[in-house]
Amino acid sequence: MMDRVSAIEILLVEDSQDDVELTLRAFKKNNLGNKIHVARDGAEALEFLKRVERGDAPHPGLILLDLKLPKVDGIEVLRYIKSREVLRRIPVVMLTTSKNDIDIETCYDLGANSYIVKPINFKDFMETIKNIQLYWIVTNQPPVVE
Repeated sequence: MMDRVSAIEILLVEDSQDDVELTLRAFKKNNLGNKIHVARDGAEALEFLKRVERGDAPHPGLILLDLKLPKVDGIEVLRYIKSREVLRRIPVVMLTTSKNDIDIETCYDLGANSYIVKPINFKDFMETIKNIQLYWIVTNQPPVVE
């Protein structure tokens, strides 16, 4: 089981350096050694995903996607992911500060697998990341990537 768990690579799309560091710290604290690729904006995320499609980058087993991103927003990145044959089955967890009902509805309409509002409090943020790990990395059974 641990082989499957540790083999899952993660794409974290996040423009806040503080949130990137907190997320990486939370993963490390919970002793899951998953490789995490970080894209700092939507354009960088799209470039990584295009490399995945070409076979030039590893296929992530989970994408943690911020909504409010520079260059290309999270909605457009999500729309791209869910419109591409090679990418559409990757679970996408929206991890954002937006509680806007329209944002939530739009993300689910486009195929987001989960929508989580980032807690402001450090302890709550760490707990949220732990819960994401436990469910999406350990518990969830993803489809086989060909």
